[in-house]
Amino acid sequence: MTWPVEVGGHGRSTLERYVMVEEMLAAGAPVGAHWVADRQSGPQILRHGSPRARREILPGIAAGTCFFAIGMSEPDAGSDLAAVRTRAVRAAGGWRVTGTKIWTTFAHHAHYVIVLARTAPAGDVRQSGLTQFVCDLGKPGVEVRPIVNLAGTHEFNEVILNDYFVEDDFVVGSVGEGWSMVTAELAFERSGPDRFLSAYPLLERAVEHIREGRPDDRAAEAIGGLVARLATLRHMSTSVAGMLQGGENPMLQAAIVKDLGTALEQDTPEVLRPILDVAPSLDDGPLARELAHTILHAPSFSIRGGTREILRGIIARGAGLR
Repeated sequence: MTWPVEVGGHGRSTLERYVMVEEMLAAGAPVGAHWVADRQSGPQILRHGSPRARREILPGIAAGTCFFAIGMSEPDAGSDLAAVRTRAVRAAGGWRVTGTKIWTTFAHHAHYVIVLARTAPAGDVRQSGLTQFVCDLGKPGVEVRPIVNLAGTHEFNEVILNDYFVEDDFVVGSVGEGWSMVTAELAFERSGPDRFLSAYPLLERAVEHIREGRPDDRAAEAIGGLVARLATLRHMSTSVAGMLQGGENPMLQAAIVKDLGTALEQDTPEVLRPILDVAPSLDDGPLARELAHTILHAPSFSIRGGTREILRGIIARGAGLR
């Protein structure tokens, strides 16, 4: 919605996009296919990509025919992105990339992945010498391996790059600016309504269910507390959206929204469970299924997009406490 018309967008404001995204999430719409490309990869290419990358990739994203995955996390590196071991070395007309990325959600459906790789030794500053590349998952030199979870479903993947060639036109930003590109990208990833509305469909069904009877003081207090936290987070999140609209990099503010938002998402099923006369079940009615679904997925809420510990380190550093 916010992109220029010439690349397939509508030239609308960040707030207008926010309203649309919020309504889709609140309704539980299936948004996974386009999500990464629209939320962060596309804006990165729009701002920092070459004219060729913008011309070849952005219209497909806008048309809903081009999907992206995130190539940041690596085996053995945990949440420490500065410890990535994927390397890119100079080659004629581009770079040769070798390394492994992990937890790349829906990479088996994606057309591209933006890969963070080391292009120079770190030196005294570990975050230096990093560069981001747009890698075509359909080209030779890349393999996507599924990671099947305990429930037998497949969302995550390993992405293995072996002497993969990427042209200079598909560097994001300038060589060596990968860390600033990543922090800007994470501000898009961490601050939106998707970081506090994952459990909203459960809250809405619970309110409808409780309304059928007369809520007692305990239920009213529980619902009121959740709604108050939700209202606060919406205000904070729209403020970050305004900062992004103005071209700022609100990394600290986005980390705060994400930390508080995922806490609300994880608390929601635990707060509602004692006041509902419905047991969680994937086989029963809508409320029971929504409750079960949220309970099963809640542990992941504080991991995706940066763990709680990493976020609080960012917040402490931004507040001058470390």
